Amino acid sequence: MYRATTRQIQVTATPRYVAERSEPDQGRYFWAYTIEVTNLGSEIVQLKARHWIITDANGRTEEVHGPGVVGEQPVLPPGGRFEYTSGVPLTTATGIMSGRYDMVTESGEAFSVEVPAFSLDMPDMRRVLN
Repeated sequence: MYRATTRQIQVTATPRYVAERSEPDQGRYFWAYTIEVTNLGSEIVQLKARHWIITDANGRTEEVHGPGVVGEQPVLPPGGRFEYTSGVPLTTATGIMSGRYDMVTESGEAFSVEVPAFSLDMPDMRRVLN
């Protein structure tokens, strides 16, 4: 589990290698990741957009931008939380994801929150990120 808190918005990432969707002998590896966004503050906020940076073991980087997450732009009241699971394919057995969510307060103030960098590794290849 990986966690970061920005402006009282806590983001927790939990990746999991999905062997049944992977074909290592064909250079296809797949991970599911569960993200939990929790509003620890006193303002209502909305997650408006995402920006992911996905890097494989060869240093190839892909950036993904888009509105919301999994087709939603969740509104989080104080103490509210939103959780979703998505997935990412790679052509290498390891990689790293990081990013940010663009948020807006009820009063219209825009800000970004960090998504902690998390490691994508086959179970026998786990690493620790600082």
